Amino acid sequence: MRIGLIAPPWVPVPPPAYGGTEVVIDNLARGLQELGHEVRLFTVGESQCPVPTDFLYPKAVAPIGMTVQESAHVLAAYEALADMDLIHDHTLLGPLVSGMRGLRRPPVVTTNHGPFSDETRPIYTQIARHASIVSISHSQARTARGIPVCEVIHHGIDLSVHQPGLGGGEYLMFIGRMSADKGVHHAVRVAKKAGWRLVLATKMREQSEIDYFESEIRPLLDPGDDMPNEMALDRRLALLQGATALLNPITWREPFGLVMAEALASATPVLAFPNGAAPEIIDSGRTGYLCRDEGEMISAVDRVGEIDRDHCRDAAERRFSLQRMARDHERLYRRVLERESGLMRRIPAAGRRLINA
Repeated sequence: MRIGLIAPPWVPVPPPAYGGTEVVIDNLARGLQELGHEVRLFTVGESQCPVPTDFLYPKAVAPIGMTVQESAHVLAAYEALADMDLIHDHTLLGPLVSGMRGLRRPPVVTTNHGPFSDETRPIYTQIARHASIVSISHSQARTARGIPVCEVIHHGIDLSVHQPGLGGGEYLMFIGRMSADKGVHHAVRVAKKAGWRLVLATKMREQSEIDYFESEIRPLLDPGDDMPNEMALDRRLALLQGATALLNPITWREPFGLVMAEALASATPVLAFPNGAAPEIIDSGRTGYLCRDEGEMISAVDRVGEIDRDHCRDAAERRFSLQRMARDHERLYRRVLERESGLMRRIPAAGRRLINA
């Protein structure tokens, strides 16, 4: 198959630091290429994903959410990928635009990387009229409320990058955005009450993230505590391999939670609140513990030594590899093409960059 992937214009693929969707797109592109498919990625020019790429903007667009730039990006993407067998669009605006009257295109698959909400459901209702929608967890799919979801496909990660560790670092770890949704305040309180050092690998760039840190997190920290740090990948992975456990006290219905799969691949148990997709990722009592509140999580810290780290790595290998993710998508793409082959219309690719580097 000739498969076109469209990434959002906000972050390079793969991301140089924090980034979830872009990690998934990079893994999917490489996995599909390993399966022998021709993959072309429309992204930003500074992306380093090892598949053929095209772009409109040489560098990532900032700030995130600029409507004009996103519109230009997705229109250029559909022009550049018009000769592919199928387009898998990971933006929100792109699949909506692809349904415009007169826009000729291959069949479109889109993944919802965020929640189905009162704001996004009307958008996905329109998208579903002409595109196939993928959910990233059963928890997320259950909130679609009548929007047809063609498949639930869990994310996959590169297990050659995320290698198992022995633990033994005598610290707990938190990885994620500096936000109340991610439960950083819970993680800090749990670690302190349990008497453990906490390493905070956090993205803290947006003003809302900084404000949350100053008002909710800084007052919880003592002199000598580790300060939040957005770490490079190699440093973050080494710390995750040495951690006794990952704390993931999410306070919202997170659609997936890639960091939990990354922790399992590192052979590191996960202690999480049972929100969103967490119960689909963590086998409580075997690869970590699902905790209803801070008290249960504090108790779970004391019992984390009972978890066999080999079980964590085994779960990642069986359920969260990029190869499994790529095979799941391959099967979906074939079904979509079989269903829509009679409706496919193609035009030549643009064959050019619209803005030169």
